[in-house]
Amino acid sequence: MSWWNLYSALGCCTLVLLAWLTSTNRRGVSWRTSAAAAATVAVMGILVFWWPFFRVCLVALNGAVTTLLNASGAGARFLFGPLAAGPGQEESLGFILAFQVFPAVVFFSVIVSLLYHFGVLPFVVRNIARWVHRGFGISGAEALATSSNLFVGVESTLTVRPFLERMTRSELTMVLASGLSTIASSVLAVYAGLLEPIFPYIAGHLISASVLSIPAAVLMSKIIVPEEEEPQTRRTVPPMEDLARSPHWMGSLIQGANDGVRLSVGVGALLIGMLGLVELLDVILGTTAGWVSNLTLQKELDLTLRTILSWVAYPLVLCLGLTPDEWPVAARLIGERWILTEVVAYQDLASVVAAGELSPRGLMVLSYALCGFTHVPSVAIFAGGLSVLVPARRNDLARLSWPALWAATLATLMTGAAAGVFFHGQEGLMGL
Repeated sequence: MSWWNLYSALGCCTLVLLAWLTSTNRRGVSWRTSAAAAATVAVMGILVFWWPFFRVCLVALNGAVTTLLNASGAGARFLFGPLAAGPGQEESLGFILAFQVFPAVVFFSVIVSLLYHFGVLPFVVRNIARWVHRGFGISGAEALATSSNLFVGVESTLTVRPFLERMTRSELTMVLASGLSTIASSVLAVYAGLLEPIFPYIAGHLISASVLSIPAAVLMSKIIVPEEEEPQTRRTVPPMEDLARSPHWMGSLIQGANDGVRLSVGVGALLIGMLGLVELLDVILGTTAGWVSNLTLQKELDLTLRTILSWVAYPLVLCLGLTPDEWPVAARLIGERWILTEVVAYQDLASVVAAGELSPRGLMVLSYALCGFTHVPSVAIFAGGLSVLVPARRNDLARLSWPALWAATLATLMTGAAAGVFFHGQEGLMGL
């Protein structure tokens, strides 16, 4: 243990203070719920980083995900040939995201669909929801939606569709924030594929980060938008809506593959659109900066959208407990995630680690802090998807989407800071 671990602990407290300062009702905050969520983050952090048995579990989880990734490559190599061969493999043409990572998304989606069909996921989700409901004192519906986010994306809201119209403002914020601060198992393959070469045990840690984000999201969302009404499902976890769309396992396999294709195409289209838009904005900002420099006879500014977002993210990055020389890198990664999604942020994280700009501890902290759909495109996806299900709450969802993004941002940062509290270079946690 060192000063840097204490620094991360102070960062956790600062993030909670920021949530309270931006709360819609500071006097209405349920400190029982907040204390339970904060304690859960601490206990889970101890288990993940200090409990020797978890290292065995970590290796097992990581091995299972790696096996699935390798299995997904069989179909990709059959379809795409050398294009699907990653760097270092025979006939590889270099790293190509669309052909080497997106096929794994399709395969993971198939696995999730089959697990749902055979009743494994409903059993797991419902039991996690019961724990979240009783442990944190939140409503059964928001506990169910929050737990579902570990396995599916925006589809998690379908599990509580009958209750959406009568959900309180705090419940809707919780549903949105939990969706934005966790990752679905189907996209786990994307991040694992990007980081595995420089962080062999990354898959296991991404699962841990997503689980840690549940209590962190509860903590932040319930402080920022406290419960002021009486939820319909205050005392019980409601029955889970059936997401299965086929009575036969082959139909579930087909449905899962189709969902994976749509998700891959959606992520690819989003990256094309956002990266192109950012490039256009950078041209406009660069031209404007050039004009200003000429008029003022000052040195030309290197002004880009990433630069502006890194300035905005800088104060928040100070809460992670990183060393000063790592602050600029972390600010750039956190800032660009808000617009360019965590896919680009994780890709850039791999690049800065390869360039030697981050320590192993910095890599661990940022791997946790970047784990979540905490960006503007996901706000549109989640809020838009919910508004289709409950058109009567469209205005509420529009107003609550930005507090939810703020809550999710603080939650993922707290997850990263928690990793900084408990990680001090223990062997066997990174696989390096």
